[in-house]
Amino acid sequence: MTDKIKIATASLAGCFGCHMSLLDIDERLIELVAHVEFDRSPLTDIKEIGHCDVGLIEGGVCNSENVEVLKAFRQQCNLLVAVGACAINGGIPAMRNHYSLTECLDEAYRNGTNIEQPQIPSDPELPLLLDQVHPIHDVVWVDYFLPGCPPSGDTIFTFLDELLSGKPIQFAYKQIHYD
Repeated sequence: MTDKIKIATASLAGCFGCHMSLLDIDERLIELVAHVEFDRSPLTDIKEIGHCDVGLIEGGVCNSENVEVLKAFRQQCNLLVAVGACAINGGIPAMRNHYSLTECLDEAYRNGTNIEQPQIPSDPELPLLLDQVHPIHDVVWVDYFLPGCPPSGDTIFTFLDELLSGKPIQFAYKQIHYD
């Protein structure tokens, strides 16, 4: 009996659409589970990551907690995969990079509100925001990139299937181009 490949997933600053695409593998998840074991993932509800063969990360890096999670994944995973536009280039969350953090916070919490004394949240439990949203490769080394917003379930399955079988990873044109 061969050991299963251990996979972990995480979502940083994004919409969770890439995890939804993972679920869009549909019945092929059963085939996949015969060959993999999920570690930290919404599928398992495991909060801490153990040593894994593959880490799938969606979302950009926008706060101190994202940096910690991402560095832990890089340290614990043999291969790290940037999944989707947010992980690869910051995606929609990086649209705030055109403005200063102060301008963003003022617009969100102070300007145009009907609250008598509007203020920016400052609870110590909240992670500190970074000045800009970064793609994950700005923070750690990334081994593979899966483009899309989000990548399709077929693209994710093709990647995992070919990785597990040791084949060169190749995608059909329609899986990674959005004409």
